[in-house]
Amino acid sequence: MAISLAQLNRAGTIKPPRLLIHGVAGVGKTTFAAQANKPVFIQTEEGLGTLSAANFPLSRTFEEVMEALAALYTEQHDFATVVIDSVDWLEPLVWAKACRDNGWNSIEDAGYGKGYVAALNLWRQYIDGLNALRDDRGMTVVQIAHTEIKRFDSPEHDPYDRYVIKLHARAAALLQEHSDIVLFANYRISTVKADVGFNKKVSRAVGSGERVIHTVERPAFLAKNRYDLPDLLPLEWSAFAQAMPESLHSTLNPPTTTRT
Repeated sequence: MAISLAQLNRAGTIKPPRLLIHGVAGVGKTTFAAQANKPVFIQTEEGLGTLSAANFPLSRTFEEVMEALAALYTEQHDFATVVIDSVDWLEPLVWAKACRDNGWNSIEDAGYGKGYVAALNLWRQYIDGLNALRDDRGMTVVQIAHTEIKRFDSPEHDPYDRYVIKLHARAAALLQEHSDIVLFANYRISTVKADVGFNKKVSRAVGSGERVIHTVERPAFLAKNRYDLPDLLPLEWSAFAQAMPESLHSTLNPPTTTRT
């Protein structure tokens, strides 16, 4: 069928967001996701601990992750948020699937990075599953990742270190592009100068234990958002949901229960 102006889309209801949150170990990424509206977890690692949240059995293969996504798509349920915990533990499952499909013993066997290129096709299948849940079932998507420090070679400045998502660069770029929001979670830290004598001062880190999420990229870390969010928010789902556009408040906020 030929394209015509009658097919133009008009601004309407905003779809639920697709989040990717990465941060330092133990900062509270899983707790943040567990506070979302009616969450269900697809686990590739045992990260829930004592948190009470609906979850599928631990996924040990890429196929099991896709089966969980398919179950959420085809079966009746009232879950409003799907949480993948975590994508960096999903990555070895993706590589193992690519190796089985191609008869490799290792993702490196293909040579010259070809194994990682083949793995991207599986990552795209996974992303298609997430998009289907968001587009057709109205579910918010939250992907959890660990972080690592890597050197960044800037074309404009001297190289420097920054926090990035703990994935192969190709996969990380794909997931970042797919996400509407990339959050970096960390402790709020400030530095003070301390006199150590002999006219010398050193910088010492001082932290209160406050946990925050950054929503805008800075040289030290990767972050982004498409909703004009404040640069810094508390690491609490309620604060994040309140900062989002009003049209998404009912989608993101868990229902309140009243006591009688």
